Amino acid sequence: MNSNFLQTPITYLKGVGPNRAETLQGELGIHTYQDLLNLFPNRYLDKTKYYKVAQLQRSSADVQIVGKIINLKTVEQKKGKRLAATFVDDTGRMELVWFRGQKWIRENLKLNVPYVIFGKCNWFNGVFSMPHPEMELLEEHKKGLKVFMQPIYPSTEKLSARGITNRVISKLIQQLFIETKGNFSETLSDGLLHELKLLPKSESLLNIHFPKNQELLAKAQFRLKFEELFYIQMQLISKKMIHKQKIKGFNFDQVGKLFNQFYKEHIPFELTGAQKRVIKEIRQDLGSNAQMNRLLQGDVGSGKTIVAVMTMLLAIDNGYQACLMAPTSILANQHYAGIKELLDKIEISCALLTGSVKKSARKPIHEQLESGELKILIGTHALLEDKVQYKNLGLAIIDEQHRFGVAQRSKLWHKNSFPPHILVMTATPIPRTLAMSLYGDLDISVIDELPPGRKPIKTVHRFDSNRLKVFQFIRDEIKKGRQVYIVYPLIQESEALDYKDLMDGYESIARDFPLPDYQISIVHGKMKPADKDYEMERFVKGETQIMVATTVIEVGVNVANASVMIIESAERFGLSQLHQLRGRVGRGADQSFCILMTSHKLSAEAKTRLETMVQTNDGFEIAEVDLKLRGPGDIMGTQQSGILNLKIADIIRDNDILMTARHHAIQLFKKDPTLEKPEHLVIRHTYAQLVKYKNIWNYIS
Repeated sequence: MNSNFLQTPITYLKGVGPNRAETLQGELGIHTYQDLLNLFPNRYLDKTKYYKVAQLQRSSADVQIVGKIINLKTVEQKKGKRLAATFVDDTGRMELVWFRGQKWIRENLKLNVPYVIFGKCNWFNGVFSMPHPEMELLEEHKKGLKVFMQPIYPSTEKLSARGITNRVISKLIQQLFIETKGNFSETLSDGLLHELKLLPKSESLLNIHFPKNQELLAKAQFRLKFEELFYIQMQLISKKMIHKQKIKGFNFDQVGKLFNQFYKEHIPFELTGAQKRVIKEIRQDLGSNAQMNRLLQGDVGSGKTIVAVMTMLLAIDNGYQACLMAPTSILANQHYAGIKELLDKIEISCALLTGSVKKSARKPIHEQLESGELKILIGTHALLEDKVQYKNLGLAIIDEQHRFGVAQRSKLWHKNSFPPHILVMTATPIPRTLAMSLYGDLDISVIDELPPGRKPIKTVHRFDSNRLKVFQFIRDEIKKGRQVYIVYPLIQESEALDYKDLMDGYESIARDFPLPDYQISIVHGKMKPADKDYEMERFVKGETQIMVATTVIEVGVNVANASVMIIESAERFGLSQLHQLRGRVGRGADQSFCILMTSHKLSAEAKTRLETMVQTNDGFEIAEVDLKLRGPGDIMGTQQSGILNLKIADIIRDNDILMTARHHAIQLFKKDPTLEKPEHLVIRHTYAQLVKYKNIWNYIS
C-alpha cells in the first residue's frame, strides 16, 4: 500500500464523516488513515481460551468460563440489594453478582442451562465472584463462534458521550483494512526481518488490531515497538554523525601553560577517578576538529564545576574565550564566586553578567569582551543579548540545560562565524534509557563518584507526631554551630493554602526557637527579589541559624555549614525535587541529615518515594524509580513533556528493545552511512517519509 494513500484525511473513511472526524482529531489526534492505523490498543480481552473455575487466579485479567446457574437469590445489603447466582462447572463453584437491572436479569436468566460468561473475577471470603458478567447461552455462542482477542482502544469521556465507543473504533479500523486490503508497505530491510525473525509489516498490523492468539500478538508488538525505536535512534545517530562530519569545531590542540599550572599547583583537592575520566573525554573531543556536543551528568556535589573550569582553561590556552550560562541569577552568582576563587591565583579576567548588573557596569564588560581582554563571562540569559559580542568564543557551558529553550541556545551559536564547543551540565540525573532517547545525539559523560571526605547524608522519615523530638534534634545541631533548612511545598494551584501553611509553620517555629537565642530567615515567592537576597545573604553569612522557605532554595544555594534539611509535607514533593532539596546539605565535612516529615495518611506511591529517599543517596537510582512512577514526560519538566510521544513502545518497559534498536541503527550506519546500498533502500525511503510527515520527533540538544 502506497504510504501517500495513508495520508488521506480521515473524513474520507466510510463511517467517519465531518463530525466524527472533528471529534477523532480533537480527542485522539487522528487526522489521517495513518493516524488511525497507528492507534494501538491499550489491552486485549482474551476470548480464545475457556477457563475452569478451579483454574481461576487472583489477577485483574478478564476470563471466559462455561457452566450453569444452579440458584438465584436476592441479598439485602447496607445500601439496597444485590442479586447473586451460584455458577458451577465440573471443577467448582463461584458467584455471579448484579447491583443494577436485577428485575430484568432475574426474569431472563435460565437455571441449569449451559452459559458462557465473560468478565473480571474478584476474590472475596474464599470465593471467586464476577460482577455484571457478559452472558451468552452456549448454544448461541457456538453458532456465532468467533475465536479472537478483543482489542480495547484508548478512549475519553467526550468520545463515549458522542457515541464513538470501542466497538465503533474497531469497526472503523476494520473498514480501513477493507479499503487497503490489509496490504501495507514493508518499512524494514529483509536483513533485519531475517536476523531478528520479525513479522512482516502487514501481518504485524493485522495482529495488533485483530490478533488470532497471544503468541501472534506478542510477535506483532515486538515488531512494531522495534520499528518505532529503531527510527528514533536512526534520527539521533544520524544527527550526531552529520554534526561530527559537517560542523567543524575549533581545534584545541594545545594543552597549555594555564591548564598545566592550575592542574599541578592550584587544584585545592585531588580529583576523583570519575573527574579525571571526564576531563580526558572532553580533551579528546576538543582536539578532534569536530564541534564538541557533550552532556555532563553528575549528582549534586560531585564536582562538575572543577571540570567546567579546566575545560575553560583549555579554551583560553588555545586563544579563545569561554562563557557559562546558568538559569537563575542566584546560581550564576554562585558559579562566579566559586570560579573566581579557583582562578584567582592564575590571574584570568572573569566577569559576571545578569539582569541586575547596572548599565554603567555593563559597558566595560561589553568592550573587554569584544577586544578579547575578558576571557570568561558567567551569567544568565543576559549573555544572549545582541549587545554581548565576543572576539572569539570557543566554548559555551550551559548549566541545567532543560531550563533553556532551543531558540535561546541557538543564539549562543550565532555569536561566532564558527559554532563554539558546547558542554551541557546537569545535576538532574537522567536514567540511561531516557538519556539514550532524549540525548542520543549528544556524547554523554557521567561523574559517578563523590569527592573523598563527603559523608553520605543520613535520611529519615518522621511523622508529624514526632515533631517535638525533631525540634529537640534541631536545637542540638544548632548548639554545635550548625544551620538548618525547613522547606514547605509550593504548589501553584493552592498558593493561598501553601502560603498559610508556610506562615503557620514559621509562627510555630518562632515560638519554639525564640529570640534572642535563635535567628530565623524566611524566603518565599511573594517577597521582593531584594528582600529575598537580603534574607539569603544573612543565612549564608551565618547570621541566622534557621531558614524557613518554599522551594526557591532548590537550585544552587551552597552553605557548607548547613547540615539539616527538614522537608515538611514531603509526600507532596516529587522524587527528583526531594533529591535536589536534600543536595542543599552535605556540602561541608560534617555529617548531614535530611528529615522527611509527613502525616500518617500516605498513598502507595508516596510511600515508595519516601522509602526510596531513605534507602539511597544515588541520584541515578532515584531517577530510575522516578521514571517508573511518573513516566518520561514529567522527568524532563513540562516544556519537554511531549518529547517522547511514542505510539506503542514504552521507554521503561521496553528498555531491552531500545538497546537492540540502537545497536542495529549504529551497525547500519557503520556499514552504509548514506543508506545507498540496494538492500537498505526501503529503510532510506521510510526514514524520508517519517521526516517528511513529521512522524519522527525532532529531538533537540
